[in-house]
Amino acid sequence: MNCAGASLRVATPADDELLGRVMFEAVHTDPSPYDAAQRRAWIDSPQQGSDWSERLAAQYVVLAEDGGGDAVGFMSLAGGGYIDFAYLSLKARGAGLFRRLFAAIEAEARRQRVARLWVHASLMAEPAFAAMGFGVIAREEVVIRDQRLARCTMERAL
Repeated sequence: MNCAGASLRVATPADDELLGRVMFEAVHTDPSPYDAAQRRAWIDSPQQGSDWSERLAAQYVVLAEDGGGDAVGFMSLAGGGYIDFAYLSLKARGAGLFRRLFAAIEAEARRQRVARLWVHASLMAEPAFAAMGFGVIAREEVVIRDQRLARCTMERAL
């Protein structure tokens, strides 16, 4: 399916379950630099916990839908210029959709007069954020359940 022409819209609370499924699919669809145990620790079900809706409600979330109306990605802006979520389904990768989602987030950040954007980027997301002009300011490993996952903190001035 061609996702280059995907439409973007601001997500609503009615999309919360859908966003959880997109995130689950993005994490669990190969290829990935994380092994299966790491991916299960990251997210083990498309159904998110009880704080999921509260977390999303506090953010500006942009959802991408393909021509058939299927969700193929989303990105969110939390307080302080933090990009909390950035996920694309496998079928949407390589179609320029990450760039389009980021442009929508950047426009909102500028509207909010945010001075810098920052993110904890997974190994999967790091190259995409680097292509948007983000630089690595720190590398770290986080422990989720019993798994260690590498990631980095990246930032970009606006």
